[in-house]
Amino acid sequence: MYVAVVPNRRSPPAILLRQSYRQAGKVRNRTLANLSHWPPEKVQALRQVLRGATSVGASLPDAFEITRSLPHGHVASVLGTMDRLGIPALLEKKPSRARDCVLALIAARLLEPASKLATARALNGETCHSTLGERLGLAGVDEDELYEALDWLLPRQPAIEAALAERHLTQGTLVLYDVTSTYFEGRACPLAQFGYSRDERRSNPQIVFGVLSDADGCPVAVEVFPGDVGDPKTLTAQISKLRERFRLERLVLVGDRGMITHKRIVEELRPQEGLDWITALRTPQIQALVKEGTLQLSLFDERGLAEVIHPDYPGERLLVCRNPLLATERARKRKELMEAAEKKLQQIAAATRRKRQPLKGTERISYLVGRALGPSRVAKYFRWEITKEGFGYQRDQERIEQDARLDGIYVLRTSVSAERSSAEETVRAYKRLATVERAFRVLKSVDLEIRPIHHRLPDRVKAHVLVCLLAYYVEWHMRRALAPLLFEDEERGQRELSPVAPAERSRSAKVKAGRKRTADDQPVQSFRDWLKDLATIVQDHIQPKVKSIPAFQKITRPTPAQQRALNLLGVSL
Repeated sequence: MYVAVVPNRRSPPAILLRQSYRQAGKVRNRTLANLSHWPPEKVQALRQVLRGATSVGASLPDAFEITRSLPHGHVASVLGTMDRLGIPALLEKKPSRARDCVLALIAARLLEPASKLATARALNGETCHSTLGERLGLAGVDEDELYEALDWLLPRQPAIEAALAERHLTQGTLVLYDVTSTYFEGRACPLAQFGYSRDERRSNPQIVFGVLSDADGCPVAVEVFPGDVGDPKTLTAQISKLRERFRLERLVLVGDRGMITHKRIVEELRPQEGLDWITALRTPQIQALVKEGTLQLSLFDERGLAEVIHPDYPGERLLVCRNPLLATERARKRKELMEAAEKKLQQIAAATRRKRQPLKGTERISYLVGRALGPSRVAKYFRWEITKEGFGYQRDQERIEQDARLDGIYVLRTSVSAERSSAEETVRAYKRLATVERAFRVLKSVDLEIRPIHHRLPDRVKAHVLVCLLAYYVEWHMRRALAPLLFEDEERGQRELSPVAPAERSRSAKVKAGRKRTADDQPVQSFRDWLKDLATIVQDHIQPKVKSIPAFQKITRPTPAQQRALNLLGVSL
């Protein structure tokens, strides 16, 4: 077959598809089709194919043009995990534009945490950074629509938290609760108040927010408080949420010593039936036990855990724990802080004795002493005297030895009976608070970057924190699924020979961390690096040079390691 061009005198030439054949020893031709209506490039392509060409037009690399490449693998991983967890239905059962915007905000906290303006630009079709906007149908979104999505989300928070509690909390369950703070930029929001800054940003106002999670550290609920609210004052709202909204008649609440105080236990926890708690004693309470002889250091000659009772704590158990490694660390830290503070005191004393312009004045010297000792909290280890003539100081050796005797010792206080939870199980339950602290590190660090907060309206601040919590909920499940490829111990619950001793990594986890490879020779990376790795799977928009062939999209074929990660997550591209 061949393409023939037959001239016409006063008309365009006829383009015919013809076939040659032999008949009675003569070559004859017959017309198979009239191609006169075809565009020239299409005719040329057919001519090349009939001539045996393996490609149409130019050489294969020159036959196509990639007009745009967008990172896609990490988007597919996050959105696939969100679908698997039922996050869209958790927000609202019926699809809507507002729901898609909230899904984009949640995914963006994991992929590229930024302001609402920067997030809108990353979703917009002209300035997008990934396929997220395209996959959610938000190519034309702007920042105002994202702010409206926050307003749409907040009224749904009670229903969302109730659904999460139904998934992860049951009657008699262990509930972990802790709070943290994060700083603000600006002072227009009523929630932004000055308080105890855990970010060491005392010049910035802040908010306080508390997270409730299950025994494994999976987040269930979050609540935002003004920045000047103390930790114990946040407890009342959480108890009400657990008992009334989540309808938990029996539960064990775990909180640290600054949260579940003696006053809160007496006034709020004891009067409620079915509500037990696990917390710890403060240092003055431990010192009182030592002073009256209830807590004897000889208890730890052969073991690191002992159980005692005391009339001041009726119906409760006191679990006394001693960690030798913690004792060594506290002694080292106290020594370094005291030496650093003593150098500053020496400088103050020398300044009072210098010949030229000596330091004078009780108020001035007191101010400098307070500035030297206050930040390190070692003022209790020194005695000093300020007179008109000068300044003198010495170490309080008795107080130092008194605190040194308690190095590594902490006492847990619980209302849970020994029949329900042994001493070892109770200590392990209290140490699970570390999983909530890890959530705070993820929320406030490079992963989700909840801070700094720029919103002015209190409701939008609360909605922003809720979005970050939902993003951590997705990340928590992704980390669990990707555990074989992460620097994490997969043998959960088997790392501690003693509940008091620091957790030991399993042998398999140490081997994995040392080789940087899994047992089946796959690379081991951090969670953030895996997202970056998956982002190299891109979606290319390809435009053929032959105009008659329409443009199409092509997704990069994943490497074996990337495919393993996608399989663990249970998602596809």
